[in-house]
Amino acid sequence: MDFDSFVLAASTANLAEEPAAREHADAIEFRMDLAEAPLAALERYDGDLPILATNRAEWEGGDTADDGRLETLAEASRFEAVEAIDVELAAMRGGDADALLETVRDREPNVAVVASAHDFGGTPQESAMIETLTDACERADVGKLAVTAHDRADALAVLSATRRLTAEGKPVATMAMGEAGSHTRAVAPVYGSRIGYAPVDPEKATAPGQYDLETLARLVTT
Repeated sequence: MDFDSFVLAASTANLAEEPAAREHADAIEFRMDLAEAPLAALERYDGDLPILATNRAEWEGGDTADDGRLETLAEASRFEAVEAIDVELAAMRGGDADALLETVRDREPNVAVVASAHDFGGTPQESAMIETLTDACERADVGKLAVTAHDRADALAVLSATRRLTAEGKPVATMAMGEAGSHTRAVAPVYGSRIGYAPVDPEKATAPGQYDLETLARLVTT
């Protein structure tokens, strides 16, 4: 998966939604942690859009316990349609993801890696966000940071960090969750964010403040 330019990912736990996403999305973010029998779903997948596979841990807002989680993600990376995976930055820092990263980098063609971090409580200082994203970019193809904005100042700090890192040539994906930060999902690509996320079905948002796919696609192209 090429993150040289902006990628709009349709987030879903049901790969059967892929046909409805084709008109607006560049990729599918498959939320394995929210899906039933995710490996079997990947085996059946015959869609057109490439997959960014995410198996989010409970401790980072997902629905999967750690037992076998990264091993399952490694199995998912073997499917041809899976062109990228999301791995928590904390798992990389602790060494827990070493075997997974070795697996995906040995595959031909290589699977891209997104190193992600989330803050569901607030927005760190801009310097702290830059430090987190810089570390993530050093470990992966894209560094992703999602924070929670309580006011416009928080949203502005996220956009400022995005602009600074983009100017340094670092590929980042950023967004501010919550009502105060919802607009960052539409404008962060202007500042260099490489990935946007939106559910096909507005009723199935996977993070607070998400636009639905059709709406976000329209906003980022206007």
